[in-house]
Amino acid sequence: MDKLLIQGGSRLEGEIRISGAKNAALPILCASLLVREPLVLTNLPHLNDVATMIRLLTNMGVASTLDGAEAGVTLDANGLTQAVAPYELVKTMRASILVLGPLVARWGEAKVSLPGGCAIGARPVDQHIKGLQAMGAEVHVEAGYIHAKAPAGGLKGARICTDMVTVTGTENLMMAATLANGETIIENAACEPEVVDLANCLIAMGAKIEGAGTDIIRIQGVSALHGAEHAVMPDRIETGTFLCAAAITGGNVVLQGTSAVYLEAVTAKLVEAGCTIGGDANCISIQAPARLKSVSFRTAPYPAFPTDMQAQLMAVNCLAEGTAIIKETIFENRFMHAVELMRLGADIHIDGNSAAVKGVEKLEGATVMATDLRASAALVIAGLAAQGETLIERIYHLDRGYERIEEKLARLGASVRRVR
Repeated sequence: MDKLLIQGGSRLEGEIRISGAKNAALPILCASLLVREPLVLTNLPHLNDVATMIRLLTNMGVASTLDGAEAGVTLDANGLTQAVAPYELVKTMRASILVLGPLVARWGEAKVSLPGGCAIGARPVDQHIKGLQAMGAEVHVEAGYIHAKAPAGGLKGARICTDMVTVTGTENLMMAATLANGETIIENAACEPEVVDLANCLIAMGAKIEGAGTDIIRIQGVSALHGAEHAVMPDRIETGTFLCAAAITGGNVVLQGTSAVYLEAVTAKLVEAGCTIGGDANCISIQAPARLKSVSFRTAPYPAFPTDMQAQLMAVNCLAEGTAIIKETIFENRFMHAVELMRLGADIHIDGNSAAVKGVEKLEGATVMATDLRASAALVIAGLAAQGETLIERIYHLDRGYERIEEKLARLGASVRRVR
């Protein structure tokens, strides 16, 4: 099993390119199930989750052709053979639930294993089921699988108000509604940029969608969609992670192929910590001081501070001057990285969904274990600034969300290598 060995103490400097967004790529890959014509996608990140999703689609009969030069893939679901997402391909990736809506909409039924993923807290799929039922589908859960079947004549437009804001729920129902009869209105919809990117792809395929990026999305169903080309948006969480890595090392870094437009809650906190942020529509620059100031924050749905950046900014606060209070409101089990940061010398006290992080003068390298995707990134950030060697175990979590992170960090001057 791979591990990451980091020799801390190097100041990050230079320029790298940010990859396409994992959380946008996965639902857009599933959108290929809605059409009989090819869907051409570019700027796909080379990640384990993306590869797993393509394998899942291939297992259903979707033909895929990779284009390494364009970081892209062409998907052709004309020869779809089955509407089953088996446990073996679903158990490691929660996003596999996103095949449910497209399959029911086009195929008329689906059998999808209940998903897995990082153990960061409860992420129920009841809102997906509730929405499909509102559109007329018959849905039941049996032996670990969701069985869903559309009524005769297909799904019907409906007014759906989710009980909670759910990104994958919004995406699943939006895809299903593109082929439903009549108008579907999703209230309390997720506003994340990845939802907007999926909507833009669906619109390019012929869907009629209004309101993506707001909490009310209207979809007028059409009889059929068609093939299209779409470039996946840049990964705002990878962007934020590298910004935090530059900040904790007092670095001076330029990130190409990305924008601060979707990351204002994070960049505002880094500025508050003492960093200088610049850039334009296609790049972000950061220059960090010798020592940062502690910044408190609270996670909440977009456009507030993203839960997927909580661990990374916690790591930054470990060496900042002062004490930061962090409140996690999205997932109830997302402070597991705190214990591992303490192994490096961090001063962190957890009280329910709050963490008090008192900045220390130094961190010292040690062997630590990644517990989930973003926790892995936090340990990398801390290890970059720690004195001595930090060995991070179980980095298969890291590979789910970061494309060649050790190579990108090395280009910025970090001493990072993968070991077995």
